[in-house]
Amino acid sequence: MKNKQSGFTLVEIAIVLVIIGLLLGGVLKGQELIDQSKIKRVINDFNNITAAVYTYQDRYKALPGDDLNAAARWTKAIAGASAATAGDGDSIITAALADVFNGGANEAGYAWQHLRASGLVTGNMTNSATSETPELTPFNSNYGFGASTPAFNLGIAPIFCASVPPKAAEQLDRQLDDGMPGTGNIRAGAASATKNAAPAAWPQAATAVYVDNSATPWVTVCKKI
Repeated sequence: MKNKQSGFTLVEIAIVLVIIGLLLGGVLKGQELIDQSKIKRVINDFNNITAAVYTYQDRYKALPGDDLNAAARWTKAIAGASAATAGDGDSIITAALADVFNGGANEAGYAWQHLRASGLVTGNMTNSATSETPELTPFNSNYGFGASTPAFNLGIAPIFCASVPPKAAEQLDRQLDDGMPGTGNIRAGAASATKNAAPAAWPQAATAVYVDNSATPWVTVCKKI
């Protein structure tokens, strides 16, 4: 008597392959939905931060971070926090590129302090007037402010979003602007391999495009206020 060998039929194999394909498609679609939700949150955050800056400016006749009267206004505005630190009152949120995301002793850091003290951004001031934690992005990086320069051409207080994957940055740019990192009201610096790195190679050429490169997986995106 011959031994009967059992195995999968072609139909069974085809069914398994279809199931695997459906599972992979679901995973990819799920990741796409997650990425889109992060992009939408950045857009909402950009809009909310912009509204907070304009409201502060309307209420106090100064920019957050640059407010010359902040120290006198908030001597101990929030329990446990040190007094607010005043800006220089030159109508620009001034910070070097290297300081945009570090929340240090500069107007980019003071901006978060003033917005929190005024209640326009949630969260308490820190215990140190020279170390104010920036707001976090959905990409587990920081938002920041920086000074406008002729090279930026992005107004008095552009908002920066650190460490955005280039593909997401391009989609964000296309939804809000022209999809080009070197032109329009949304700009992006050259890619970096470091989280919360200072905006690099800024500004990019008008002909630049977003490059998806695993060796340098992050770009800094900036929006004009």
